[in-house]
Amino acid sequence: MAGATDATTVAAALFQAMQAGAAVRGTTSPNPPVGAVILSATGAVVGRGATQPVGSAHAEVMALRAAGEKARGGTAVVTLEPCAHWGRTGPCAAALIDAGITRVFYLHADPTPEAGGGAQALAAAGVEVGQISAPDGIEDAVLPWCRAVKLQRPHVTLKFAQTLDGFTAAADGTSQWITGPKARERVHADRARRDAIIIGTGTALADNPSLTARYGDGSLREHQPRRVVIGSRDLQSAGEKTSHLQQLGFEQYDSIEHALKELYASGARDVLVEGGAGLAQSFIEAGAVDALEAYISPILLGEGRGILAHAVAHTLADAPRFTTVRSTTLGPDVLVEYEARSEC
Repeated sequence: MAGATDATTVAAALFQAMQAGAAVRGTTSPNPPVGAVILSATGAVVGRGATQPVGSAHAEVMALRAAGEKARGGTAVVTLEPCAHWGRTGPCAAALIDAGITRVFYLHADPTPEAGGGAQALAAAGVEVGQISAPDGIEDAVLPWCRAVKLQRPHVTLKFAQTLDGFTAAADGTSQWITGPKARERVHADRARRDAIIIGTGTALADNPSLTARYGDGSLREHQPRRVVIGSRDLQSAGEKTSHLQQLGFEQYDSIEHALKELYASGARDVLVEGGAGLAQSFIEAGAVDALEAYISPILLGEGRGILAHAVAHTLADAPRFTTVRSTTLGPDVLVEYEARSEC
């Protein structure tokens, strides 16, 4: 890039593109939630877009539509390398070339063999192309999709609420509410950005949950995730207590492997595990946890129910380790987000 001002402008555009992508997370699978910003030849933001639901326009096309003729001679900043193939829509690399874009900067290389190669196609057409790094302090909405594609299964986030001393419920089993209203509001907003929520049959039988994504007044959010139960126990035979699970469209699978395989095949790329200690234990032992969301409340219990059903390691050297991504204060509570792998 030509100079400090230019680098700053592109970094600011990437920040906006990442915001745009984060805003559509949960609505685009199996496509990635990409954001794009178009800068005019003078460096002004003239277009912004994000991936639309499957079969509709990709982020680059939405941003180009917003920019119109002001895109000619300009720069595109995108959170994922523009695609180079014909799918339900045309290749974004070609759309950028046709619009007269002279420079393209992207955050992540496309890991899919069928859609990759956009950078090469752009460079072959004389477009300046570069890969740039993400700024700190903003959600990277493409990462779960990117990792899911590489793993060939949905990206899995394990979510739990705990006291300061690590308990998810008191000794008598009570757990409502460990966290306060702001934390619970964040949970519902997070549900609306996922392709599916997973619980175990134990949680289904004990809590009879709806697993909906709701606003503070109880009304449903626009996007609702699929609701999945893992376990071999027959929920239908449990009587009226869980009969509504089938009515609400709950899907049941007998194992983690089966669930993740079927969910990925049906288009799910980003799922949230909200089950109890047994299910959390199973996902950890299966090596299928890619991220953690720990909602920590300023409460001390001294005894109670833990996050996991039993030990997963007997020495620190063998313990699964995660990297801290960010922490967010939610009223009296703190959400700490971790990831098991940082690469895309």
